[in-house]
Amino acid sequence: MAGRVPLRAGRPDLRRHERDPAHHHRRTSPRAAQGGGPAVNFGFTGDQLALGATVRDVLRAHCPPAALRTERRPAWKQLAGLGFFGLLLPAGSGGLGLSLADALPALEETGRACLPGPVVETAVAAAYLQAGLPGLASGAVCVSVLPPGQAYAPDADLADLLVVARAGGWHLVRKESVRLAARPGVDPCRPLFEVGFDVSEDLGGAVEPALLGATVATAAQLIGVARELLAVTVAYARARTQFGVAVGSFQAVKHQLADVAVAVEFAAPLVHRAALSVGGPLWGPEDGPVSRPVRGLEDGPVSRPVRGPAGGPEDGPVSRPVGEPAAGPVSGQARGPLPSAGRDVSAAKAAAGEAAVRAARVALQVHGAIGYTEELDLRFWLARAWSLSTAYGTAAAHRERLRAAILNGGPGRYP
Repeated sequence: MAGRVPLRAGRPDLRRHERDPAHHHRRTSPRAAQGGGPAVNFGFTGDQLALGATVRDVLRAHCPPAALRTERRPAWKQLAGLGFFGLLLPAGSGGLGLSLADALPALEETGRACLPGPVVETAVAAAYLQAGLPGLASGAVCVSVLPPGQAYAPDADLADLLVVARAGGWHLVRKESVRLAARPGVDPCRPLFEVGFDVSEDLGGAVEPALLGATVATAAQLIGVARELLAVTVAYARARTQFGVAVGSFQAVKHQLADVAVAVEFAAPLVHRAALSVGGPLWGPEDGPVSRPVRGLEDGPVSRPVRGPAGGPEDGPVSRPVGEPAAGPVSGQARGPLPSAGRDVSAAKAAAGEAAVRAARVALQVHGAIGYTEELDLRFWLARAWSLSTAYGTAAAHRERLRAAILNGGPGRYP
């Protein structure tokens, strides 16, 4: 041979002559999807995020940590004035006609603030079960739910109506007909009660969508709880010193906090996916148009995502000036729950619950024994993570349902 043949390494990481474009000067830029179809953005719209920011501001002003020690329903009146309890209700019932996915940022903020009271049951579950109930949109009527598999109902002493699952079916119990017995619980801001009654009404219609919606809303609250625990713990790790340096500089602490951040960021999209799969409450034509101005956001136009036949976002939101109704009445939401809703909800609740419990464990480890003392407000968020992680099904129960859905050949990808 006249010359030597240059050898190239066989391993991809040593193949310098065929470097990946991501490693050459800069990362690869996103490319258009194959097939020429329009790109779909499953992120939250600006108006959805603005609604969440508005709820956050209200809760910061009217539900500070000090209020958790003295009030049972702080900021309830202010949220009602904002229209929070009518987010999912139709316009004919005094609501805003939004979907469950639209309300996710606002629901997450209620978890971040550790808001007491039957928030999910009143704002979400009741919208699926009793959308026409007078006083529901204004927050004047509170609802508590005792779902299957749970022995006690949370905040039942505050509820005007209780939805109770019994062996014979679902029952709607009025406040004057219920017997309550307080039972010990881990969360001081979410007391539990054993429910008894003699007079009730059979709850007609499908109950499963309401349970799915309440489970997704609880998962969104867990995401908010986990984010707040992570933020508080990171701030403490930066300020607390040991051996002359901040404890946050220790590699073991960094890894623990990074694991929490990864768990939260992986769980949040699952919750969003579950909300899209569940959809919103189904209404009749008599409920009126689905669009109303979002009170508290008067400074600019209010928009909501337009959903196609399958319920997914299309090219973007449609904006209308505040106070201008929709172009015409819409007979309810575009659809009910997808066939994959049960699987998606279980995946979301398991991931969100595990992320919140992990955040609570790491927060307690970083803070040390002071973390669960009476004087430190952190204990409220620790208790909320533990209590909500078991509400509407534990992580183990939802993982079992998810495993069964996958192994039994459940529905394919969304939609």
